[in-house]
This record gives sequence, structure tokens and C-alpha cells, in this order.
Amino acid sequence: MAAPMTNDQRFFIALALGVSFLKCLLINAYHSTDFEVHRNWLALTHSLPVSQWYHEATSEWTLDYPPLFALFEYGLSHIARFFDKEMLVVQNLSYASPATILFQRLSVIVADVLFFYAVKECCRCLREDKGKDLQGKPSFILTVLLLWNFGLLIVDHIHFQYNGFLFGVLLLSIARHFQNRHFEGALLFSILLNLKHIYLYIAPAYGVYLLRCFCFTQSNADGSVQWRSFSVMRLVTLGTIVLSTFAVSFGPFIALGQLPQVLSRLFPFKRGLCHAYWAPNIWALYNIADKAFSILGVKFKLLDINKFPKASMTGGLVQEFQHSVLPSVSPLATLVCTVLSILPALFRIWHRPNGARGFLRCLVICALGSFMFGWHVHEKAILMAILPLSLLAVESREDARIFLILSITGHYSLFPLLFTTQELPIKIFLMLLFTIFSLTSLKTLFRKGGALLKPLEVMYLLGLIPLELICEFVYPLTVWKKTFPFLPLMLTSVYCALGVSYAFIRLYISLLTCSDNSKKMKMQ
Repeated sequence: MAAPMTNDQRFFIALALGVSFLKCLLINAYHSTDFEVHRNWLALTHSLPVSQWYHEATSEWTLDYPPLFALFEYGLSHIARFFDKEMLVVQNLSYASPATILFQRLSVIVADVLFFYAVKECCRCLREDKGKDLQGKPSFILTVLLLWNFGLLIVDHIHFQYNGFLFGVLLLSIARHFQNRHFEGALLFSILLNLKHIYLYIAPAYGVYLLRCFCFTQSNADGSVQWRSFSVMRLVTLGTIVLSTFAVSFGPFIALGQLPQVLSRLFPFKRGLCHAYWAPNIWALYNIADKAFSILGVKFKLLDINKFPKASMTGGLVQEFQHSVLPSVSPLATLVCTVLSILPALFRIWHRPNGARGFLRCLVICALGSFMFGWHVHEKAILMAILPLSLLAVESREDARIFLILSITGHYSLFPLLFTTQELPIKIFLMLLFTIFSLTSLKTLFRKGGALLKPLEVMYLLGLIPLELICEFVYPLTVWKKTFPFLPLMLTSVYCALGVSYAFIRLYISLLTCSDNSKKMKMQ
């Protein structure tokens, strides 16, 4: 006879079913061009031989994910044909019948089952005090922060993508390292890289951590590496796992002589420094500084406006942004900046690993450093830092503070993804719901020690309210709407970039000032 469910299990199931019901209510909501992107990938993987997958260009939304994700789409396509076969015709561009919409929405919802399992596994890795009320337990708070994450809800179930499924693989990999099941963790991350290559951002954290804490089996009394403890067998096993995964994924295309073509799709460096909508990172601040210098230069007759690159003064958020005053930024320059931004964190976990939690902190810094300085960064990539940081936020007061700043700012920066009038109240309501829970639950969890946020931090976050009122309600009524249509997006990017940059700095301060020999414990 099965054991009766505990209160924790009941609440987890209730939260999972509740968010799944909410996702079902959003099936007929607005969807972005990413919906057509994935429909096209369903069609080409179903209708064409493997040799044509990375050459097909009937649609502008060509296949630019790694082969394992293409196989995922191929598997989905065999279920899709029972809903509407027409969605699997490559020539049916922008096809969105009711059955197609239903299938694609349901495929995201069902794929999130892996995310639910990963969240459950992460909750098992937390340090908890027995006897506390359920609502005051870190595991309960973490469950809500992950399952009901605002960013995932709007990006996956309105905008349309499969991030929940992918983050499920990532979180499960992290959980396995917490559980000292390192081979499984490495395998899962290798699979993840072959599903979506954006996770290369955090590969350095995995590589250094596994080499230092798994291949080297012992440390000296001061925490430094004991070189004689190196295990060749463990390194070979890890290498075999990684190489085997990539062989299964890329092997067919290597055999076909198509590896260069696949890589050209995965790494399209011909795109500009910034995405069509500036991600709130250092380059948003760099771009606005260039515009400011341009305007001042023209005003004081130091620069000739006729010599500026086209659209530099009025074009706003174009895909390829040419700087007028400041030096233009190359892909190599962004790579150097990114590497320099994460090196201190990598050196830290090499010299003072601090276990799986040290690894997780380094992973968050790698994700955020790549977001801050990377080439052609998408605004949605901020979730790669927010979700893993949730695990640290429920165990450390300082991490909770950083999480609140990063999550509120980063989530608000996603608002422009949903620009239709019908979705305006939905995104505001869901954002408020998640923000209020985050603030109240973390405040209760760390109730001793005063307020979590400093007065200036609170003032900055409250500034998002007038920013939203200006962008959504005031600016559309002004005469500038037609002349400078990009201005609300620019204001959002620049304002949020300040908060994200501040959170990145706070994370580094936390990393470099924490004790070498002990983990900061939560203050009850």
C-alpha cells in the first residue's frame, strides 16, 4: 500500500496543477514570430531528409538550434500530424490554424513536466529546519519562485518558446551535482548544450568545477588543490560522456560533411552587436552613451550630422547598430570582455571551491557576465541567471537581496516582448503577483536583520512604476510617437541595464567577500 502524501507533496502537486491550468488559459493569447519559427522547424524536420535540415531556407526562420533540438522537433512532428497535417508543410508559411495553435501550446505545457521534476529535485537539495510552517520553508518558497516564475510564463506560454523544458534539464543537472551524482550532472549538461547552445555561457563554470572538485579528489587544509589527488579515470570518463553526447548529436552531419554549415547557423556573427530590442546590459548603456555624445556633438557643432552612419540619430533599436562617436564593438571585443568578466569567479571556485553552492554561484555569475558583455544577446537570456539564483536566494540573506533586484528588473525588461493591448493587464497582473510573493516570502524567511533592500534600491525599483506609465500610457499620446517610436524601448533597456549591472556587481562582492571556510547561513 502506497504511503500517504505529505503536506509538502500535496502543495507541490497543487502548485504544479495550478500553474498548468493557468498555462491552458493562455493558449489563445498572443504569440510572437517564435511560434512560426517552431512550426517551420516541425515542418522541415518532418518533411525533409536530415541532409537538408540546415540548408532549408524557404522560410526566413531557418533552423539555428543544435541537432538534438532538431530531433526533439522531429519527434513532436509525429504527434503534430494527428492535429493538423498542414502545419507540417514547409511551404505553408505563417500557418496558424486553431489545431496548430492548440498542439504547439500543449507541447510546451507537457514538456514542462521535466521542469516540474527538476524543481522537485532542487528542493531536496536545500538546507531546511524541521518543524517550520510550510509557507516558511525554503523548499515551498523555491517551488513557487520556479514553477510560477513570471519570465517563464510570459516567454514560453504567451510569447512562445520551450525554455521551461530546457531549464528543467539545467536544474536537474545542478541538482545532480548537489547530490554528488556528477556523471549524471555532466551528461545532462552535455545534452543541454546539444539542445540549445546558448548554455555555452555557463560551460566554463561546469568545466572548472568538475575538474577541480571531481577530477581532483582531495584538497589541502587551506582549501587549495592537492595536485597528487588527480584522477585520470574520472577525467577520461567525463570526457567520454561529453564526446559521446556530441558524437550522437553532430555525428550524422559530420558524416555528411555539413559541420561548417551547421556551425554557421548556430553562430551567425554577421548579426549586429545588439538584438532588435536592446537587452538591458552594458552595451545598452554603451549605445545610449554614443547617442548622447552624438547629440551633444551636433548641438555644440563639434560633429557633422551628415557624416553619421545611417539611422544613428533616429533609427533607434535597429539590429545592426553603428556607433557614431564611440568605437564600434566587434565580436572579438565582446568575447574578451565576457571572459574577463567571469575569470575572477572561475579562479575563486578553483582556489576555494565551497562545494556545489560555490559552483552554483559561479554559474550565475557566468550567466550574468555573458548576458552583460555577450554579442547579440537576447533579452530572454536574463532568465539563465534569475532561475538558478532562486536556489541561493532561499538560503542566504544577501542572495535574496540580489535576487529581488535582478528578478524584478530582469522580468520587467521582458515587458516589451508583449506589446499587444490584450496582454497588457495579463503581464502586469502576473508580474505583480510574482513580485509581491517574492518580496513577502523572502522578507518572512529572513525576518531578522531588518529590511532586505536598502532605501536607494527600493527607490530604484519603484521607479519602474512611472517608467511603465510613461511607456504604455503617456508616450503613445505624444507627438514623438511617430518621430521616435523606439524611445520607450530604449528607456526600458537603459533603466533596466542599471539594475542588472548593479546586481552583477553585488554578486561579485558577495562572491569575493564570503568566508573561505563556511557558507553564509540564513538568518531566521
